[in-house]
Amino acid sequence: MNIKQFFGINSREALKQVRMELGEDAIILSNRAVDGGNRITALKEEDLDAIVDNVATMEASYRTHTEGFGEDNPSALISVINKKIEGFHSNQAQPFAPSMIEPEVPAAKMQAEPVFAQPAPDTIMQASMLDASQKMTEILNEMRSMRDVFESQLTTIAWSNTQQQYPTKTRILNVLLSSGFSAALARMLSEKMPANLNEAKALAWVKAILSKNLDTIPNEMGMLDQGGIFALIGPTGVGKTTTTAKLAARYVMKHGTESLGLITTDAYRIGGHEQLRIYGKILGVMVHAVKDEADLKIALHELKNKRTILIDTVGVSQRDTMVTEQIAMLSNTNAGIKKLLCLNATSTGETLTDVIRAYKGKGLDGTIITKLDEAVTIGGVLDVIIRGKLKLYYLANGQRVPEDIHLSNKSYLIQKALKIGADGHSLQFRNEELPFIMANTRPSVNTLSTEISRG
Repeated sequence: MNIKQFFGINSREALKQVRMELGEDAIILSNRAVDGGNRITALKEEDLDAIVDNVATMEASYRTHTEGFGEDNPSALISVINKKIEGFHSNQAQPFAPSMIEPEVPAAKMQAEPVFAQPAPDTIMQASMLDASQKMTEILNEMRSMRDVFESQLTTIAWSNTQQQYPTKTRILNVLLSSGFSAALARMLSEKMPANLNEAKALAWVKAILSKNLDTIPNEMGMLDQGGIFALIGPTGVGKTTTTAKLAARYVMKHGTESLGLITTDAYRIGGHEQLRIYGKILGVMVHAVKDEADLKIALHELKNKRTILIDTVGVSQRDTMVTEQIAMLSNTNAGIKKLLCLNATSTGETLTDVIRAYKGKGLDGTIITKLDEAVTIGGVLDVIIRGKLKLYYLANGQRVPEDIHLSNKSYLIQKALKIGADGHSLQFRNEELPFIMANTRPSVNTLSTEISRG
């Protein structure tokens, strides 16, 4: 079979590879999200007939080999085969009779003549049956694989019919995908969308649903004004130190320096803690550097009279085992530290999902979106926040301290995200590509609230 697989960082990239190698008439068999991107299985149109013929051949072989077995799974077939082998052994056993005793052979003759070991009949039978069971397993696995392929094809046809019947839903679906939202969330919104809406009303409905499900803090009472201990966590390079400095400057501008404490756990990078020390010196706030849990407890004790304490943590890849140690260090202080996860707006949805899964630990208190100014699309980061039911605190969109940090504004974010998807023509999928993207997508956001409150 000339079935080939293509991998890309997203569906668009993978589909581009398919067209380049197999042509515009390529048959897409599956399109699945995998770690790091998307994997598409495809073949040329002229190869499809050969596959159908192969399936028919396998079915005939399957019926021949399974006749009388009564089961269609490899483990059951092997069990039946083993029983047949045991029965073969039983049939070979015969009652003892004196005539079966062979005459005694002199020892001298036994030593002189070489003895050649012959394979026992039951051993030959067992090897033959096991070989048959292995072939049967291969046939069944291939048939299951082909069943999945044809199920995918049927689903693709169904989505194509949906496109023709509901062009507005197709347009909105394309906007959501082009904005960076996941196929799962986009699919659910398109399915839940009321029928007979024009494009403007449909887009307004989507904005209202996304706004209802995006949890943000309405003002700074929830953080800087109320006070508390806040630790900024996240992978390397997401901008935790700069964001900590922005929040510190924002606090000093409103409440002064006397009630603010700064702590850094970044003792791994060469001069890592110096960056925050420089910001602290400019603000007039002392920065405490800690290396472990014991140091952190001492620093928190020294700063116990401070109204607000900001902790800048060392950046650790979500795949590093140190993440667990870092979360444990913050949790074991019993000081009520609130963990705010910094999410890089330029990262893919799959990467951000992986980050949240790794850093969630005993729970996250909120998120901060960083590098908003560098992101081409921002639907991905909003998507993971909505699906993860996380609270969004601030938006960071540059390097200036303290100017480039703002309270999260859900209306602005959703408007910005969907505008990119609607206007960014180079980012949009072609309508004929949408069924292949959605065919293997299962909704994973069933808890999304799609009821719009009235009044």
